[in-house]
Amino acid sequence: MTKQNTKLLRVGLAGLGAVGQPVAHRLLDGMNGLLLAAVSVRDPVKAKRAIPKLGDSVAFVEPAALASLCDVVIEGLPPAQFLAVARPTVDAGRILMPLSVGQLLIHTDLIERARATGARILPPTGALLGLDAVRAAAEGEIHSVTMVTRKPPGGLDGAPYLVEKGISLAGLKEPLKVFDGSARDGARGFPANVNVAAALSLAGIGPDRTQLQIWADPGVDRNIHRIEVEADAARFSMQIENVPSAENPRTGKITGLSTLAALRGLVSELRVGS
Repeated sequence: MTKQNTKLLRVGLAGLGAVGQPVAHRLLDGMNGLLLAAVSVRDPVKAKRAIPKLGDSVAFVEPAALASLCDVVIEGLPPAQFLAVARPTVDAGRILMPLSVGQLLIHTDLIERARATGARILPPTGALLGLDAVRAAAEGEIHSVTMVTRKPPGGLDGAPYLVEKGISLAGLKEPLKVFDGSARDGARGFPANVNVAAALSLAGIGPDRTQLQIWADPGVDRNIHRIEVEADAARFSMQIENVPSAENPRTGKITGLSTLAALRGLVSELRVGS
């Protein structure tokens, strides 16, 4: 009889926002094979008020120090702080779960660096669905991938592309297409909004061939993503309507659950899906 491996994977959280909080709660309640070991936040006192179970067993450290204490680091920070977590984690050969997936389209050197250090970069599926189908189709030939995102105007406020183009969404009465281009350009212009498009492009035909439309729609109260894929093996379309999180309307509630599912997949005896 083989002896069961009882080693726990130590998890670090960079940020306790719309994703970090539900992940922290679930880990602290207990997940087989997983242990919340460290957290990086600006205000530890505020974090302990929000999550009373954060006690002496969880270390509060700077972002760069998470990799020295953890086997898996979940990045959930503003895009501008992405590298402060991602680079040390990859350099240390750890598992990086980035939520700011769009930053991987900008800092492509991290993927090459991971090959050298043995690190793994595993973005959770997040607010999308069907990435396993897209990955499967990419083993053959994908001819086109198009994604149309519709969000309440408040979920797009402050995006660099809108500021640069002088596009105001105040008082919007009907749907307005605010962007039509590649996933790479969308990630630059909407760094807090289109991580889903970045993940889709990495799973399929790349950020320059993946087409993206973004609509500000005052008639919706959910973040809606529709994907159309044309491949030699299949033609398929998918749509998901995500309830925005209370903490951050740019992030769907399902993103935290997707991150938990990705963590569970690292330690589970059975993992369903490609």
